[in-house]
Amino acid sequence: MKQNGDETASTSWRDVPASVIALGLVSLLMDISSELIHGLLPVFLTTVIGASTLAVGLIEGVAEATVSITKMFSGAISDRIGKRKLLVGIGYGPAAISKPVFPLAGTASEILAARFLDRIGKGIREAPRDALIADVTPSSIRGASYGLRQALDTTGAVAGPLLAVGLMALYADNFRAVFWWAIVPAWLAVLVLVFVVREPPLRSHPDERSRPLRRAELGRMPRAYWMVVAIGAVFGFARFSEAFLVLKAQAEGLALALLPLVLVWMNLVYAIVAAPAGFLSDKFGRKNLLLCGLAALAAADLLLAWLPGLGGTAAGVGLWGLYLGLSQGLLSALVADTAPEDLRGTAFGLFNLVGGLALLAANALAGWTWHAFGSAATFAVGAGFSLLAMLMTAIGLGAAATPAGK
Repeated sequence: MKQNGDETASTSWRDVPASVIALGLVSLLMDISSELIHGLLPVFLTTVIGASTLAVGLIEGVAEATVSITKMFSGAISDRIGKRKLLVGIGYGPAAISKPVFPLAGTASEILAARFLDRIGKGIREAPRDALIADVTPSSIRGASYGLRQALDTTGAVAGPLLAVGLMALYADNFRAVFWWAIVPAWLAVLVLVFVVREPPLRSHPDERSRPLRRAELGRMPRAYWMVVAIGAVFGFARFSEAFLVLKAQAEGLALALLPLVLVWMNLVYAIVAAPAGFLSDKFGRKNLLLCGLAALAAADLLLAWLPGLGGTAAGVGLWGLYLGLSQGLLSALVADTAPEDLRGTAFGLFNLVGGLALLAANALAGWTWHAFGSAATFAVGAGFSLLAMLMTAIGLGAAATPAGK
């Protein structure tokens, strides 16, 4: 295997390390499980449980904030103990355990508890996983590795809602019967992680007794990294939960059993774009692709706000997927580019903490705006934040272009 920093490494997908591909397969299986539920959950909450759109926004916001806060500590702990796979494995446990709660839930608070448990698991695993990818990948194909893992992850996000559509037809719109099937791919993901993913040997002897976060370590983060964190926060405000896309399609008259197709369409575009975007960012830089992604998000919001009917909704959802494909893997690559090698877990954790808190505020704002003024106002506000993120990226990202600590 080529070592990090080998600038002669090929940019072919065949040179992406096997452990990165295995992590992508784990993500694929867990996303099938999660999206099988998530594609139906907003409508389940509003029609079966009787929750308001404000409650949907708060549940999604709390869930994502939980992820972000947990990521902060799990990433730093993985730096300290030097065992990233262990924490990734621990993170998949709560996600798998939470799945039976959804078909059994009778109140919004029970759904919130299940989402909270699921998101704790996601928070524990994601920063160590992203740092592990950087550990095993040569720097010259880092964008390709993050893009390929993201593409596999998003393929699961396509398959999950498709499976939900088929199961809704099979079970005559019985949400609870469909939710039970999410257990199977969740536990398969755990098995693949345990038996297929490999971790590189430790490069140093970590001090397991020391605190996971120390001011001196944060002080070692370069200015370029902090700029990436700031940009990530604005990205969080620009993009609220995809649950609102499902609610928009329902409001435009899409049949109940077909609502998961909203996420199928979004994630299909996302999956197609993510890997090529990663490869292109290795060759041509990340800034312009991120700006294109934000332009796609602003256009998506404007279409969803003011173009009525299912045609306008489909166009907006497709552009939303284009934004995700052009941004999510690239943001991870930027964190890896700019953070010191021995603090990657901490760097990913802090980045996700700040972005997740912004996403919490964005979801609460989206839910309140929808409840008070309707869907058009919600997406119009999102377009405004997208334009702000474009401005900040155009001005600030040049300072984050040079990797640190490599």
